[in-house]
Amino acid sequence: MQDFSSYEILQGNYDGGMVLLADHAMNRLPPGYGSLGLDETAFARHIAYDIGIEGLTRRLAAMLDIPAVLCGFSRLLIDPNRGEDDPTLIMRISDGAIIPGNHPIANSEWEHRLNAFHRPYHQAVDLTIVKAAQQSGKTPLVVSLHSFTPAWKGVPRPWHASVLWDSDHRAVKPLLAMLRADPNLFIGDNEPYDGALKNDTMYRHCMRPGIAHALLEVRQDLIGDDRGMDEWAERLAPIFAKMNADPALHETRIFPSRTGPYPA
Repeated sequence: MQDFSSYEILQGNYDGGMVLLADHAMNRLPPGYGSLGLDETAFARHIAYDIGIEGLTRRLAAMLDIPAVLCGFSRLLIDPNRGEDDPTLIMRISDGAIIPGNHPIANSEWEHRLNAFHRPYHQAVDLTIVKAAQQSGKTPLVVSLHSFTPAWKGVPRPWHASVLWDSDHRAVKPLLAMLRADPNLFIGDNEPYDGALKNDTMYRHCMRPGIAHALLEVRQDLIGDDRGMDEWAERLAPIFAKMNADPALHETRIFPSRTGPYPA
């Protein structure tokens, strides 16, 4: 596993005070895991990664000249956007697909995946946010990028994109307003999921320390090719730049989580 990295950091201007995250950017597995007993076609599906997000994140980081952290492993191995105590951290079944390599799983293997993959990714996120704060002299704005399927269990999802959040509205309100200013877009607010999830990436790195943030989900059929990724990067880059220019989004302010009190 010496040649396998659990993350990739896209270097940018840390003075800019903004960081992008992509928890489910890639569908890779480390050597020795094969395909976890799945058919190889499973790794082209959303169960393995967020389709289109790696390309979109790379484009935005380059256009804005800001750092980004991309997770380097498939969520089928271990989900970086789940807390270490979350029962869905290592999935046994995902969207109807049984994952033989995850069930049964020994406690030692569970801990190995945390130590070798999950924790190094989150350490990279921590280090990138701290570096951005140190070099810019202000609390950075963080945006996490994800994608969702056009339909779920036969039910169409009409949103072109959606903003997920817990209770810190600072980055959410301007992001929603600017996206909704386009009459051709149908933008969801905490759709098709609720953004309050204890110990997930935003909870851990932004809610608890009081960093302004937003999680943006784009429907994957809209960014499934280069043309779509280019289009959404061109749309989002000026929006993110305008948000980043707002001093209010660089203040440290802790909001209570809808999931309950923070651990002492």
